[in-house]
Amino acid sequence: MTPSGQDTPDDHDAHARDLLSRMTLEEKVGQLFVLHVYGHHASDPDRADIELNERELGVRTAAEAVAKYRPGGLIYFGWAHNTRDPRQLATLSNDVQRVAHDTSPGVPLLLSVDQEHGVVARIGAPATLLPGAMALGAGGAADDVREAARIAGAELRALGIRQNYAPSADVNVNPANPVIGVRSFGAGPDAVATSVTAQIEGYRDAGVAPAVKHFPGHGDTETDSHSALPHIHHSREQWEELDAPPFRAALATGVDVVMTAHIVVPALDPALDPATLSYPVVTGILREQLGHRGVVVTDSLSMQGVRTKYGDDRVAVLAIKAGVDQLLHPPQPELAYNAVLQAVRDGELTEARIDESVLRILRLKHKLGLFEQAYTTLETVDATVGSAAHLAAADRIAERTTTLLRNEDGLLPLSPGTHGRLLVLGADPVSPSGTTGPPTTVLATALTELGFTATALSTGTEPSPEAVDKALAEAASGHDAVIVTTYDVTDGDRQHALVTALTAAPGGPPVITVSVRTPHDVPRLPGVRAALAAYSWTDVELRAAARVLAGRVRPVGRLPVPVPRPDDPGQVLYPIGYGLSYEPYATPGPQA
Repeated sequence: MTPSGQDTPDDHDAHARDLLSRMTLEEKVGQLFVLHVYGHHASDPDRADIELNERELGVRTAAEAVAKYRPGGLIYFGWAHNTRDPRQLATLSNDVQRVAHDTSPGVPLLLSVDQEHGVVARIGAPATLLPGAMALGAGGAADDVREAARIAGAELRALGIRQNYAPSADVNVNPANPVIGVRSFGAGPDAVATSVTAQIEGYRDAGVAPAVKHFPGHGDTETDSHSALPHIHHSREQWEELDAPPFRAALATGVDVVMTAHIVVPALDPALDPATLSYPVVTGILREQLGHRGVVVTDSLSMQGVRTKYGDDRVAVLAIKAGVDQLLHPPQPELAYNAVLQAVRDGELTEARIDESVLRILRLKHKLGLFEQAYTTLETVDATVGSAAHLAAADRIAERTTTLLRNEDGLLPLSPGTHGRLLVLGADPVSPSGTTGPPTTVLATALTELGFTATALSTGTEPSPEAVDKALAEAASGHDAVIVTTYDVTDGDRQHALVTALTAAPGGPPVITVSVRTPHDVPRLPGVRAALAAYSWTDVELRAAARVLAGRVRPVGRLPVPVPRPDDPGQVLYPIGYGLSYEPYATPGPQA
């Protein structure tokens, strides 16, 4: 103990080693697993969730899962019905922690979530929704990136969650990347490194452990590792120049957790094993060459990318042999758990190797203060989650991310006096957290609150010919401008047909697009008079786009990725750093 009576890192290490020495092999192996469970309640979930738990985990409830497997942690998902509302989630966290405390060896759980914000958000409103990585990259302000992570971390901690699987350190150099895209801060290694460092600092300030991902870099692929096994064809020199810098920067901060990717990089491992299962990648490069001494967690073991070459039992064993510590979200927990136990009993894995990982996990739990206080309170939830200060900060940050890419003849900003009647139509992708409204409705509502008369008309990501006809008729019925939300437009798709029809209508109102995912939509729609990139379709980014459209704030976002010509990918149309601007109106906007 220090003179002030506070435990030191040496005290924590001594306690972790003592605890490890008293744990059974079964208890140690349990600490390696981060499991999913179904239901909003630890012991009384809905009947459908009981059935899912029985089918996938061999137990009825979250409480039974903790008692049976004694896992190191749990991961929360919306689709697993864990996240109904903040008070419920905090209560679930406290209840499973009590079960862990009362079950030998009494080690607190490391509760986690994949809450990147932007297009990946498992917990929605009334929690604060924040801009995602590419939007923050467009904002270009490290202070905003840090503040967003601090807010996100504070709210997660209030919910009992101490580990977040963010930030993404992937450098998105491939516009066709289907799995990373706007989840990356951008295409410049140094800029991504700066943002990654800032997010790590923000989460650390909030007392939450970030997990920098997806090592060794998932930015240059056209394959989604959720459904297949991507190959990254960078040479070792290209990897050092493009992919490694953000991870090196993260490790320089002493980041506690690194998440592996289910990708093959032949230049790093000629055996063509997924990086998650690769000793040369995890131990050889990450630990020995780059010097990571903390925890290594797999990406979800339910993803097809890691399951294409080996069975689910072998995947768990091979990941530990590669140097991984935490096995995240295995699709068959009992099978994986028993496979690791059997590998130790058969001598394929040594108990000493298991001890290495468990000791790292226990140290991390000590560092996060879980042995001192694993619980939260409803008072903390009420004071922290979705607080007025957090919501206001999210709005301010989002305003600095919206990027103006086209503004012919100075159409923007709009004013109620000249463009008072607006039609907002287009794609309405489902909210990533499932708690916010359709983007067209959110945008129309925000514009109406700013003094316009805005009508929402959802036409979807694949508008039918009938939907296009309806949109044309509505646009011609006295509207002064049409705003279209676009989502991953491709040449000749139905969204392209909709916008082309609107811009070609004789005497029709001017058309403005707001891309709610990738900015690469913009050059595919040449007839559009003005175009914004919002990078996501969550409320906070759509409200910010509305304020930019209405001239309440000055657009200052700058592209963090290059946008090439669709017909000639080698020719960049909008380079990194591109973005138009204009001076905002006085508030309220000018009247006729």
